[in-house]
Amino acid sequence: MKVVAFNGSPRKEGNTYHGIKIALDQLEKEGIETEIIQVGNKVIRGCIACNQCVKNKDEKCAIANDPVNDWIQKMKEADGIILGSPVHYSAIAGTMKSFLDRAFYVTSVNDMMLRHKVGAPVVAVRRSGGLPTFNQLNNYINYSEMIMPTSNYWNVIHGTKPGDALEDEEGVQIMRVLGKNMVWLMKLVENGADEVEAPVREQKRFMNFIR
Repeated sequence: MKVVAFNGSPRKEGNTYHGIKIALDQLEKEGIETEIIQVGNKVIRGCIACNQCVKNKDEKCAIANDPVNDWIQKMKEADGIILGSPVHYSAIAGTMKSFLDRAFYVTSVNDMMLRHKVGAPVVAVRRSGGLPTFNQLNNYINYSEMIMPTSNYWNVIHGTKPGDALEDEEGVQIMRVLGKNMVWLMKLVENGADEVEAPVREQKRFMNFIR
């Protein structure tokens, strides 16, 4: 099995990285392959609402001059996905948000490519805004019919300077427990696939409230 983690921080080894790495350490102990992809230091523009991904259904975003399409394929190949972000104005960091909007739109219109994969959010924050960002990351996971492991608190770790998060004893435990629960859930999914039939995917229904 493999887990791919996306680090939305512009700092390669800032506190978001440390939160992700604590969780991944638990996966690696169980022989699960892991990879961290640095998103936050790239130039990623947002979705332009062209709907070409809906028309083409080729598992690609029409914007082809950045790594997003490569990352989509890494998500497709992975058994588990971690979405990590620092907090910018009580929200997901901008570059990470641009990536997530495009990637999850593509995966959702291509037969819900991430359906029943295991997915978890990780948030690093100085003081406040961690929970809004945590909830925003959850939205992508929930919409995609992914399966989410839990921890013993919300998946938020605190720190200001890179490495400060390692001094947040509760945050470190949260990430460690998250990693352990992710291992357990991934094994349940893998071992249960041949024993329990997955529900048939329903075609998405769309409505609006303007008459």
